[in-house]
Amino acid sequence: MKTIFLKARSGCHCIRRKTTQRVYNTVFQPRSRNFRTAQYPRSIMDRNSNSVIEIRESPMKQSGHRLLLKFAILAASVFVPCAHSALIAQTPVSKPEEIEWTWEVRPVHPDPKLPNVLLLGDSITRAYFPEVQRQLTGVANVYLMATSASLGDPRLTRQIEEFSSAEAVSFSLIHFNNGMHGWTYSEKEYQSAFPALLTELHTIAPKAALVWATSTPVRTETQPGPTNARVDARNAIAQAAIQPNGIVLDDQHALMAQHSDLYQDAVHFNDQGAAIQGKQAAQIIRERLAKLPAQ
Repeated sequence: MKTIFLKARSGCHCIRRKTTQRVYNTVFQPRSRNFRTAQYPRSIMDRNSNSVIEIRESPMKQSGHRLLLKFAILAASVFVPCAHSALIAQTPVSKPEEIEWTWEVRPVHPDPKLPNVLLLGDSITRAYFPEVQRQLTGVANVYLMATSASLGDPRLTRQIEEFSSAEAVSFSLIHFNNGMHGWTYSEKEYQSAFPALLTELHTIAPKAALVWATSTPVRTETQPGPTNARVDARNAIAQAAIQPNGIVLDDQHALMAQHSDLYQDAVHFNDQGAAIQGKQAAQIIRERLAKLPAQ
């Protein structure tokens, strides 16, 4: 049998063999097919020459496929690890302090007729919580969640979610602060995490009014913090975040800057100072509750 090699524009060689088989009317579109798959026939009938045309890839075509495959493998080996490393770098990680803690307080006998108020903060909030609770007796059921977790730490939003699930109440108002812990987090990380905090608060209490309390000045500065410069920077970041959202401000910083004689230690205030803080917080909460629609 005589064999004739024909060169097709597709980059393939064709082998022509004489045959007496029936001629089929076959349409051949090599540019739109993948010759390496079984979907394309290995032989077709030539309607003009009454012969079988077998399709084989040319060595040049095979080399091209191998080169393309090698390039794809090389690209995957380079770009996939880089993308994975970039994702890890962007994922927030916890940077625990020497002591980490949470502190939760709930009313012993909450009045179902009264609105529920949550104080969310740290040990400074915990110190003035009893005064807020006393000032709002008969006005609201006051809850406390205090934590050492800082903005930038992914544990913070999870702790808030767990607290909300455990309490299973609807909050009409959340008075919140965060800024006196997590000094190993940069102000850039603090700023990047602020929207997630607001989102979490809206998630646990979609209809709640929000009140932001500024972080208070410190008496003794330490490195990397707290320092008054960093406290001011974080307060400025928070101020820029709350203003577009119409969140009420409780300026505890301005209040306690007038009472530098009431420190208990480097950052906390004594009972007299905590009472002053609690009275201002309670007054702002009471005024904000009065403006809320009846529920």
